[in-house]
Amino acid sequence: MSTTIADQKRRVVLPGVQPGDVLSVSRDPAGRLLLVRLLPEKPKRRPPAHLVAKALRASPLRPTLSWNELKRLTREP
Repeated sequence: MSTTIADQKRRVVLPGVQPGDVLSVSRDPAGRLLLVRLLPEKPKRRPPAHLVAKALRASPLRPTLSWNELKRLTREP
């Protein structure tokens, strides 16, 4: 078991940890710190352009109600 000392800024160098690694830090009832390396999520792939265009055609970014219908539905009687 190796030991290390925290510096003035409370930093500690951990063996086997690479820059950019994300660790979860928790403290157990005995006062010990438990570090768990979190696995990064795989970036989601962007959908192909033809699927995006198809989705926009199926659900346009403009209202389907007329202005008078919208006023009738949103105004109090």
